[in-house]
Amino acid sequence: MKKIAIITIVILLIDQLTKYYIKTHFFLGESQDIFPGFKLTFVENPGMAYGFHFGGLIGKYFLVLVRLILIGGMIYLFRKWLKEGASNYLIIPMSIIFAGAIGNLIDGMFYGLIFDSGTVFEESIGRWIDYDGVSKLTQFGHGYSTFMKGCVVDMFHFPLVNWNVPENWPLIGGTHIEFFKYIFNVADAAITIGAAFLFIFRKKAFPHGLEF
Repeated sequence: MKKIAIITIVILLIDQLTKYYIKTHFFLGESQDIFPGFKLTFVENPGMAYGFHFGGLIGKYFLVLVRLILIGGMIYLFRKWLKEGASNYLIIPMSIIFAGAIGNLIDGMFYGLIFDSGTVFEESIGRWIDYDGVSKLTQFGHGYSTFMKGCVVDMFHFPLVNWNVPENWPLIGGTHIEFFKYIFNVADAAITIGAAFLFIFRKKAFPHGLEF
């Protein structure tokens, strides 16, 4: 359990510190070049990893509930696997995924309570509304929204290909092509890396097949 706790705490600290820095130093939509092919671009995401979301507040509440269920299920599995002497090939990647899931859950549940500004859902028009200025921490419970209505902070942007197709090209002329266009955070990266490691080392992680 100590190993799981250390991995989780380290990833959560990095995740939350980077989010806090971006949220309190960048305007929403602000982008700064770090080096060619890598930018820090501040966006807020009311849904899942890499900017995917669906619906309004109902969809958001559903995602929070799903994350809570998954985190609870992972705690159960950790206890089971540790009793069975599971290898690090299973425990470490799952710990990385676990930390990532908690990282984004914190944003969605509490950021509306602790920051003075953020993206909010306007029910009268059925869409999320941006805000101006740079956010600041505020007294708990006096933030821009309420419990479970906060948005996830994303910032890592790798537009390795950023190209406008010449107008005279057939069919795709004038199209803008960007790869990789998705903007993400440390928690998203942790989930992706943990899942990748689990897939690569799946035979060592599950020597007797997938068991839950």
